[in-house]
This record gives sequence, structure tokens and C-alpha cells, in this order.
Amino acid sequence: MIEQFTVNFTITNLQYSTALGTPGSNTFNATEKNLAHLLNPIFRESSIGPAYLECKVMAYRPVRDRGNTGVDAACTYRNDSTRPPFDRVRVYHEVHNRTNGVTQLGPYTLDEGSLYINGYNEAPALPSEYMS
Repeated sequence: MIEQFTVNFTITNLQYSTALGTPGSNTFNATEKNLAHLLNPIFRESSIGPAYLECKVMAYRPVRDRGNTGVDAACTYRNDSTRPPFDRVRVYHEVHNRTNGVTQLGPYTLDEGSLYINGYNEAPALPSEYMS
């Protein structure tokens, strides 16, 4: 059985444009191809690796007044009774580690608090103030 999980993150050095937000446009397709080239090895070398099939960008969205671009992707894998169930927390940590703490994906700079794997996110810890 083929199952799906979602991956969402924000790229801070890719300005959102109408062309990027238009599925099927040259800009959308070229960026999707580049992101797939970067994401596929991460998932193939993760705990779901042997079952992983692919990721496809479903949408790009403007973030922070179009200065950044949000990425919404749907990824697929084969799920059968011989494999452990999909563990979104484990996969989150694997992606976190392979993107330098959710800061770098190839040429793209990422917003470190923006990664979601199937809805799971660990926001960076806020600095605590010294209590006297």
C-alpha cells in the first residue's frame, strides 16, 4: 500500500513570485525539480529509505510579505506489514540533522523553525532569561 506524508518548510533566500506560485510554470517546475534532487537523498538515506518513493511540491506560498517562500510537499512511501510504522518524529530528526539544524538545503537557506513532517514540528527553544 502506498502512503503519503507531508513536508513543509520555509526558504528564506527564495523570494516568492507569481510564477513560482503557478503550478506548471517553468519557475515552479524548475524549482520543484531542484528541491526533489535535494530532498530525495535525505529521505532515501533515512529510516524510511527502502520504502521511500518520492516527494512532489504541491504548492509554494508567500511568507512574510513575499520575502520568503513556504514549500508544501507531499511525499510517498510503500507501507507494508514487514516495515515498522512511519515515525514522523524520527523522520523529523533525520531531516533536521541532514539540513544543518533546518538551516541549509543545498543553496537554500531555511527558517529553522519552519520544518513540519506530517504536522510534527519542534520549534527552536527560546533563550531563557536569567532569573535572580
